[in-house]
Amino acid sequence: LAASKDYVPQADHLKGKWAGLTMATEAVTTLDTGVPVETLREVGEKSVSVDPAFHVHSRLTKHHIQPRLKRLQDGPSVDWATAEALAFGTLLKEGFNIRLCGQDVGRGTFSQRHAMFVCQDTENVYIPLNSIGGPQGKLEVANSNLSELAVLGFEYGVSIQSPNILPIWEAQFGDFNNTAQVIIDTYISSGETKWLRQSSLVMLLPHGYDGAGPEHSSSRIERFLQLCNTPLDMAAESSQTQNPNMHVAIPTTPAQIFHLLRRQMQRNYRKPLVVAGPKTLLRLSAATSPLEDMAPGTSFRPVLSDSLADDPTKVKRVVFVSGKLYYDLAKAYAERKDEVSSRIAIVRVEEICPFPRSELTREMMRFPSATEFTWCQEETMNAGVYTFVQPRLQSILPKGAVLKYIGREPLAAPVTGISSVYKAEQAQIINDALDGV
Repeated sequence: LAASKDYVPQADHLKGKWAGLTMATEAVTTLDTGVPVETLREVGEKSVSVDPAFHVHSRLTKHHIQPRLKRLQDGPSVDWATAEALAFGTLLKEGFNIRLCGQDVGRGTFSQRHAMFVCQDTENVYIPLNSIGGPQGKLEVANSNLSELAVLGFEYGVSIQSPNILPIWEAQFGDFNNTAQVIIDTYISSGETKWLRQSSLVMLLPHGYDGAGPEHSSSRIERFLQLCNTPLDMAAESSQTQNPNMHVAIPTTPAQIFHLLRRQMQRNYRKPLVVAGPKTLLRLSAATSPLEDMAPGTSFRPVLSDSLADDPTKVKRVVFVSGKLYYDLAKAYAERKDEVSSRIAIVRVEEICPFPRSELTREMMRFPSATEFTWCQEETMNAGVYTFVQPRLQSILPKGAVLKYIGREPLAAPVTGISSVYKAEQAQIINDALDGV
């Protein structure tokens, strides 16, 4: 009892397997996560290579294996599933282990991944990325049952056991995370604050409105952002350094997800990562990336600059957007090129938390004539990222500017279930973003 008076508990969170890691700071914001192009091609080919005696389904050979090999060799770019496989394979080559878990994750909800093949003669299962060659880590593919609370809790436990494992839980649809909310609230979002336990857990949540009704449209990304501890006033001196409890991203290109996944393991600290992932973008021809975007010297970019305006100095309106809506806006922009060229810029915000204050400030400096700044989203006003972004983006806008909202009105459901109404609303969002300048 006497000794207890002078006892000072010692933190053990950076000992043992975690030795060599550090607590996160804003000092490490940009990390070169690129890989030589030849290595990418090698890994990509290995990701669909099987022994000739192993009989893959003929449709997979025609629609998955052959197209991937052709893209890798002839270009000009690769799709989302290929970039993901390249991230997995290169991390495995570097000695990290990966655990991919969720409903039907081996195939992928949208039949895009095919990380595992089944022999049509023997029903044996083969995971090509476990045979890249030479010393490597292991990819474990766990097709779990529909019990998100238990599964996500288990994956969180895996994530705090070793910093050398990348555990990924993919929801079959983004809103399936709602039955695991207690794990998100009690452990994932606050475990480091309460117990100094870092976690590299990745949550892949398919997200995006496609006219299929309210269910399975939204990953409820606003709930994750509400749990983030990023300051509201980005202009305040105290906000110059951010160390958020979670990272939340909405990548729109294959290269971006490649770098996001590699960044999880390349950094000298671990943070949970929530990704509002794609559905329609998985096969959208415009949403592809050349291998050069994943080569040495490249990294994840929290903000993707406008590339549509011919003359940034003449831009009057800057439209900020996240997710697949960018491609709808870009398509409409191209169709109205003569009307909007050099007057409107569209800026993609790819990482919501930590809030990319510096990147957005630099981007806005490209448009010295801009007087209108808008946040555009397809989600309702009380959902999506608007309520998180609004006070933070407003705080760094030019003096006197007010952030305008373009999107659906507040609604109790994620979106209407009436197709005609959905299409009308979507068209109105596009028109509001591009008209009247």
